[in-house]
Amino acid sequence: MSELKFLSPINAEQLTTLNGALTLTDVGAATKILVRAGSETTAATYLSTSFGCSREIIDGVLVCGTRPDEWTLYAAPEMANEVIGTIPEEGFVTVLDITHGRAMIRISGSCSSLALAKVCNIDFADDMIPDGAVFSAAVAGVSCDLIRNDQTEGRSYLLTCERSFGRYLFVALADAGIEFGFDPPEGWTLH
Repeated sequence: MSELKFLSPINAEQLTTLNGALTLTDVGAATKILVRAGSETTAATYLSTSFGCSREIIDGVLVCGTRPDEWTLYAAPEMANEVIGTIPEEGFVTVLDITHGRAMIRISGSCSSLALAKVCNIDFADDMIPDGAVFSAAVAGVSCDLIRNDQTEGRSYLLTCERSFGRYLFVALADAGIEFGFDPPEGWTLH
């Protein structure tokens, strides 16, 4: 396989409020690998992350139990070959590089759950969505996989969606962040 440079559908790298309470970042260039494997396979044992949970494994690879017998692995850009090479392929196993088919956005900061709540009908309280939780939801009408993936700076969420919806989702999140201090560029709001 060859590593192709990711061309993002989003033409803004990051928006941040002046007080740092909210940051929106295009992280679409991250490697994204989808694995489907029967529960009795070596791959399932190797990934061993329960549905709805995530954990970090070697070299900073984030393994997410996105659906029963299905995992999505996220890693630094241009690491697809390395990540795929670690997955045992014996038995009923499918491994797909979905890097170029998915947009990915990180929303972080103390106001991140409040901004998300404006465009998503999920309860983002800590006891409902703890750090490491993986779930699917409609965000601004877009079907997304979400991962609560707190960073050293605090609360943080990763959102992935079909690539064609990436720019719209980024704009919708930027628009939701205006009341928290975002000052999006011209044309980056829904209203």
